[in-house]
Amino acid sequence: MRLPSNHLGFVLGLLLAFATTAAPATEGELRVCADPNNLPFSNSAEAGFENRLAAMMAEHFGQQVSYTWWAQRRGFIRNTLKAGRCDVVMGVPSGYDLVETTKPYYRSSYVFVTRQDQHLELSSLLDPRLHHLVIGVHLIGDDGNNPPPAQVLGDQGIVDNVRGYSIYGDYRQPDPPARLIEAVESGSLDVAAAWGPLGGYFAQRSPVPLTVTPIRDYERFAPQQFQFAIAMGVRKGDDALRDRLNAFIDEHRSEITSLLRSYGVPLVDQPVAVSGGHE
Repeated sequence: MRLPSNHLGFVLGLLLAFATTAAPATEGELRVCADPNNLPFSNSAEAGFENRLAAMMAEHFGQQVSYTWWAQRRGFIRNTLKAGRCDVVMGVPSGYDLVETTKPYYRSSYVFVTRQDQHLELSSLLDPRLHHLVIGVHLIGDDGNNPPPAQVLGDQGIVDNVRGYSIYGDYRQPDPPARLIEAVESGSLDVAAAWGPLGGYFAQRSPVPLTVTPIRDYERFAPQQFQFAIAMGVRKGDDALRDRLNAFIDEHRSEITSLLRSYGVPLVDQPVAVSGGHE
């Protein structure tokens, strides 16, 4: 999943490529660019919801899925889609300018994740308890390009009680972004502020009951955005594939929604703004 650059990232891991040269596309293949260690979106065992969605599309088109695996961080689009190694990225921000995007197939939000037994019931960025609770956030890099929760908390002077967890993590271990949610499980953190699909998926599978709540009261922190529409991305000019994917999305919205909900993805209905991402 391509996350926006001021998101989580959106974005994980050390660069890996299982294909070093571009192979020609065949009519019998749906060639997908994906991260091999990025649940709940994708992994090499094809257990992510983007893997499952790709399989649904391939079956509909009478094709087989083939993957180009590459860690989803800076350079991902350049080294996969733009290099001609694959033809579709299963999750990018709607309107992402490095690719031609389809219609959005879901919208999600940043969320707060807390332990149910703490009864915190957090939802607002303006909650005064945020000045005292131990808060975990994902961090992308040292260039100031961090997700909205980290930016907004800092703008409010909430710094000393915030703990950063690298979105890239230790790529030798499975699911690096899960460390943030695991810290809530263990009690090391009172609350995590995470991108919804990540927070929802790992909370759903936690041995400790966790509460996932979409973050609200973000409007006054514009231009920071906390909700994003997610689409698929193809190469610029590949209108034929984009149109086929759009038709699939329109015809299978209920099945796509059911798939996302089965992975714990928090879905929002209201229109959302979009942002850029890493090339």
